[in-house]
Amino acid sequence: MAKESETVFALTRRLTLRPGWPEDAPALSRAIGHEAVVRNLSRAPWPYALGDAEAFLSLPRDAHQPRFQIMTRGENRLIGGIELIPLGACTRELGYWLTPDAWGHGYATEAARAVVDIARHALGSERLIGRHMVDNHASGRVLRRLGFVKTGCSRLFSLARGAEVECVDLALDLARPCAAADTACAMPIAA
Repeated sequence: MAKESETVFALTRRLTLRPGWPEDAPALSRAIGHEAVVRNLSRAPWPYALGDAEAFLSLPRDAHQPRFQIMTRGENRLIGGIELIPLGACTRELGYWLTPDAWGHGYATEAARAVVDIARHALGSERLIGRHMVDNHASGRVLRRLGFVKTGCSRLFSLARGAEVECVDLALDLARPCAAADTACAMPIAA
């Protein structure tokens, strides 16, 4: 469990990015519980049930692996999730999803810009990678808007689809370099 000093929040013009809490489980299961959402994720099952949300929200928190619920400011509605997954020395993978009624409003790009800034300035990351399934063109547009460039293709197992899926791999090299060792790169982040 994260200590209070390890909890990160980020505010954008329209969104609040905050950690998920156990009481978010019903809203999370409703927001992500669409086949059109989970079929584009690698680790989410279909169907997605309340117990899946409870299990996800009970995962340990790590100050160097920020995982946020995307909330609308004002109405405070959970519309998605976004995270940075450590992959090695100063490299992290960006992953995100939005509930269908939030698609097409620029929320994914807005949330991801804030998380890229966290990766660059608070975590000292040198490189971010992203990937999207070949039939998820909207996610590819978000990554390209953020400056990610295609590096190749790969296959990824999708739990919801029950099969390997062709993916487009992308990367974003961040301007601020950091030391080679993971411990030298990662700085605790707090709000």
